[in-house]
Amino acid sequence: MEEELKCPVCGSLFREPIILPCSHNVCLPCARTIAVQTPENEQHLPALLQPRGSATPAAAAAAPGPSLGPGPAASLDSECVAGGGVDHADKLSLHSETDSGYGSYTPSLKSPNGVRVLPLVPAPAGAAASQRGAGPAGSSLTCPQCHRSASLDQRGLRGFQRNRLLEAIVQRYQQGRAAAAAAKCQLCDRSPPEPAAALCEQCDVLYCSACQLRCHPARGPFAKHRLVPPPGAPGPPGGGDSGGKGAGGGRKLPTCAEHDLENYSMYCVSCRSPVCYQCLEDGRHGKHDVKALGAVWKQHKAQLSQALNGVSDKAKEAKEFLVQLKNLLQQIQENGLDYEACLVAQCDALVDALTRQKAKLLTKVTKEREHKLKVVWDQINHCTLKLRQSTGLMEYCLEVIKENDPSGFLQISDALIKRVQVSQEQWVKGALEPKVSAEFDLTLDSEPLLQAIHQLDFIQMKCRVPVTVPPVPLLQLEKCCTRNNSVTLAWRMPPLSHNPVEGYILELDDGDGGQFREVYVGKETLCTIDGLHFNSTYNARVKAFNSSGVGPYSKTVILQTSDVAWFTFDPSSAHRDIVLSNDNQTATCSSYDDRVVLGTAAFSKGVHYWELHVDRYDNHPDPAFGIARINVVKDIMLGKDDKAWAMYVDNNRSWFMHCNSHTNRTEGGVSKGATVGVLLDLNKHNLTFYINGQQQGPPAFENIEGVFMPALSLNRNVQVTLHTGLEVPQCVKQPKLPSN
Repeated sequence: MEEELKCPVCGSLFREPIILPCSHNVCLPCARTIAVQTPENEQHLPALLQPRGSATPAAAAAAPGPSLGPGPAASLDSECVAGGGVDHADKLSLHSETDSGYGSYTPSLKSPNGVRVLPLVPAPAGAAASQRGAGPAGSSLTCPQCHRSASLDQRGLRGFQRNRLLEAIVQRYQQGRAAAAAAKCQLCDRSPPEPAAALCEQCDVLYCSACQLRCHPARGPFAKHRLVPPPGAPGPPGGGDSGGKGAGGGRKLPTCAEHDLENYSMYCVSCRSPVCYQCLEDGRHGKHDVKALGAVWKQHKAQLSQALNGVSDKAKEAKEFLVQLKNLLQQIQENGLDYEACLVAQCDALVDALTRQKAKLLTKVTKEREHKLKVVWDQINHCTLKLRQSTGLMEYCLEVIKENDPSGFLQISDALIKRVQVSQEQWVKGALEPKVSAEFDLTLDSEPLLQAIHQLDFIQMKCRVPVTVPPVPLLQLEKCCTRNNSVTLAWRMPPLSHNPVEGYILELDDGDGGQFREVYVGKETLCTIDGLHFNSTYNARVKAFNSSGVGPYSKTVILQTSDVAWFTFDPSSAHRDIVLSNDNQTATCSSYDDRVVLGTAAFSKGVHYWELHVDRYDNHPDPAFGIARINVVKDIMLGKDDKAWAMYVDNNRSWFMHCNSHTNRTEGGVSKGATVGVLLDLNKHNLTFYINGQQQGPPAFENIEGVFMPALSLNRNVQVTLHTGLEVPQCVKQPKLPSN
């Protein structure tokens, strides 16, 4: 649970935590560090903490933009925004980290958790006095977890509510940890004594583990004694209240932040905050849906408890699954050793000529075992991490449920309920099933070979009619062709050829003058090879074989793949919400969420350029254009995982995104009728974007290698049409590689 109690900025336990509009928490001293002012000259100044009652108006207004921060709760926050959980005013104050006006500013400080913090810059002469009187005009604060920005009003940081529940839990955690550290064994002869591990209620003596086994064994007269954890040690989850006081237990009821003399008694469902009767009389909440504070408190507590039950069941299954995986490791080890022993016994029965083959087979078994072990270890590590996160969240939520502060609980209950629900959803079907089996799908059948060896004998040589190998096949050049990165070859045997043919062997080089390799063996005389490199020259040849042997090679034919790629959107790999039309050249979406569609072409070398025309653009969405691997996640915006490289753009500006990291904010967006160009240069290993013929920012990504497919993500507010087979823009066009 300790991870839940640490500030994401300083990495220490929370001190005076405040709740940001995105439901995340941050220490009040840390909030002063990361709060900045944005005057017209764009100097970065620390936000001032204004006293309550300051009469200066707030001038902060955050620019709209996508909320796609890479923090751990980014997906949850984006769901809240997409689902309507934030009103229009809140949406205007939430935007990307790079949208805060500091795109060219390089932070020089880093917290222990890796969160970047803007350094304090001294205010210019005369600015301090104006700030003391003017208040935090133009001040904003960016959440260090989800990177959403929130504007500060005239109250400054006092406008954010204090998280009293979290503060009480941190205080109780520190007291328990201090008490546990102070409890020492009373029978130790060591100096200093070992920390106590148990307390005997009957003897009233503290024991460490070693002294308990030696001096207080669980047998004889001590069998009926009860050993409990030492004072201050954390108890089991759900072990009851830890000293919290009820409403009638002497705890001071929280007062309204706006009206100091009024206690919270109602809960505004529209604003999601506790209010007092004076707030209702002022008229600000007069038309809102207001309910009794206690009733809503009990309702949200029940929802959180119900969600925790589901996570608890999954955690129990995960523990059992870990035991199963560890047993699986032992079985794999034993089966692997058994199979090696069997394989060695079989190979030792053969002649020395099989020694090399035996070594190859042993290598295959070892690789198979290492692969299975690696898969299982990876699954153990992944499951252990998820389990630790779920357990920490459970312990934190149980501590929150123990609190009897309705208003404080309701401040964080919505976010906690959603976090617990998301934690439960991560245990999807199949997550608690082994990815590999303990059995080895390898079988060595040596019986036919042993029988052949036993049947070896001398025979009487007789005169036989010689059987010749097949003649040279003739390539049918009129039927050989190339299309995109595919080649088709056809051949036939020469006329009046009487030698039988059992099959053909087609060989192709690597497109770069390398060695030939077999790409087809069979009886057909027509073969198409897909997945070759664009703008490459391949050499192909074919030969025939029969029972007498393999015939000579045919003449070598030279095949040139297309310089540019012609492709469409791929309906077979697209998300089910993607709607394709116009012969799969036009794409839209039936969902308000971003969905991904790939192209039918795959690139691994060369220079490639394609364009996408924006046919419809409503309500300022954020379509993303770029490239991706074949296994990219298709139900989130392109670039949010590590399998895609993209530029997402709205009507005013664009960002580059990979692994959910936003970089290089560039002014200039898209609208209906705009054209977005994508230039993939695999000779220089970089990716560049264009909008309406002008390069958008610097080269987006560099040092990219592998196989990539054109990709796009959009929602129902956007429709685009794909244009392919285009020449590379002349300003960056690379010289054509010489043919081999």
